[in-house]
Amino acid sequence: MTSVANNRISIKGDPSTHYEIVKCFFSEEGGVQTVKVGSFDTSKPVGNQLYINTSADLWGPYFTQKPQSQCNEPCEPGNWKCKIEGTPPCCYKCAPCVEGQISNITDAQRCIRCSEYQKSNTEKNGCIPKNINYLSYESIVGATLSSISVLYSLTCTVILGVFIKYRETPVVKMNNQNLSCLLLISLTLCFLCTLLFIGRPTHICCLLGQVTFGIVFTISVSSVLAKTLTVIIAFNATKPGSKLTKYVGTQLSIILVIAYFLGEMIISVVWLASNPPFPEADTLSDPDYIILRCNEGSDFFFFCIIGYIGALALLSFIAAFLAKDFPDRFNEAKNITFSMLVFCSVWVTFVPAYLSSKGSRMVAVEIFAILSSSAGLLSCIFIPKCYIIFLRPDLNTKDNLVRKRQI
Repeated sequence: MTSVANNRISIKGDPSTHYEIVKCFFSEEGGVQTVKVGSFDTSKPVGNQLYINTSADLWGPYFTQKPQSQCNEPCEPGNWKCKIEGTPPCCYKCAPCVEGQISNITDAQRCIRCSEYQKSNTEKNGCIPKNINYLSYESIVGATLSSISVLYSLTCTVILGVFIKYRETPVVKMNNQNLSCLLLISLTLCFLCTLLFIGRPTHICCLLGQVTFGIVFTISVSSVLAKTLTVIIAFNATKPGSKLTKYVGTQLSIILVIAYFLGEMIISVVWLASNPPFPEADTLSDPDYIILRCNEGSDFFFFCIIGYIGALALLSFIAAFLAKDFPDRFNEAKNITFSMLVFCSVWVTFVPAYLSSKGSRMVAVEIFAILSSSAGLLSCIFIPKCYIIFLRPDLNTKDNLVRKRQI
C-alpha cells in the first residue's frame, strides 16, 4: 500500500527499498572511482525490479557485455538440471534426456517419460507416436517369402498332377502312391500356411497360424515315416517265414498317419482350450517401435508341437538310415534320409535363431524354417522321381525293376 508521504509499504510493514549498483575501479591517479551500472527497486513490479546497464563501456576491455552472475546458461528443453557435487546449489550441468523421456521447459528439474505408445523426438522436447512394426506383404522380406511360398505350392500341385497322370508307372506305384499324394498335398498346405504369418496379426490368424502349421507338418513328417516303415516291412516280408506279410499294403501306413495326426490334434486342442494364441502390441521390446505380433499364449505348447514334429522327424531319419542299403527297388530310403537330414538341420538351428530374434524378424525366421524344411522334403523325395519320369523313361519300366531285383 502507499503511505501519506507517497511511499509504498508492504503488508508486513516494511518500506520499499532502492539500491544503486555501482562499479568500483582504480583511476590512473591511484584513486577509487565509482560508476553506476544498475539499480534494484522493490517498489517496481516483480521482474522489473533489477536493472543492469548492458553498455560494454562500463564493464572494461574483458567483457563485450555485462558478465553473467551464474555458473552456466539455462538448460534448454530436451535437457534437465543435474546438480554438480561440491558446488553451490546454483551451479549445475545440463544433462540430455534419455531415449523415451523429454523435457519441454527451460531449466527442467527432471525429464518426463513418454507413454508406452510414444517415443521422444530427436530434440527430446516432445513425444511422437511410435512406428508400427510387423511383417507386411509390402515389405521386401514379406513379399519375397510370400512369393516363394506361392511358387513352391504351385510346384507341389504340378508334381501332384504328374503323379496322378503317371500313377500306373512303376516309379510311382512302387513307393506307395497314396502316401506320396498325401505327402504332396500336405507339403502344399505347409507352404501356404506361411501366409497366415504375414500381414497385420488378427485374432483368427493367430489362432490358426501355429495350429495349422503343426497339423500339416505332422501329416507331412508322419507320411514320410509311414513310407519308410512301409519300405522296411515290405523288404522283411519277402524273407521266408516272415510274419510281416499281413502288414504289407497301404492300410498300416494310413493307420500310422492317423495315429500321429491324432497325437498332434490332442496337443492343439488342449493348447487352444487352455491358453490360445492372441494378437498383442509389444511396446517394451523395442523403444522405437510398437511390435504387432501373435503371442503364443503358452510357449510350452508351442515347443511341444515343435518337439513332437522333431521326434517324428528323428524317427524317420533313423528308420530311413537303417533302410538305405536295401536293394534298388527300395532306394527311396536314401532320398528320405537326405530329406530328414535337411529337415532336422533346419529345425535344430531354428530354435536359437527364433529365441534371439524379435519383432518381424522372429516371424521371418519361422517362415524361413517352414519353407526351407518343406522344400528339402519336396526336393529330396520327389525331384528324383520326376527326373526318371521325364528324362529317363527307360528306367521307369517293369522290366528294368525286375532286372535290378535279379541283380
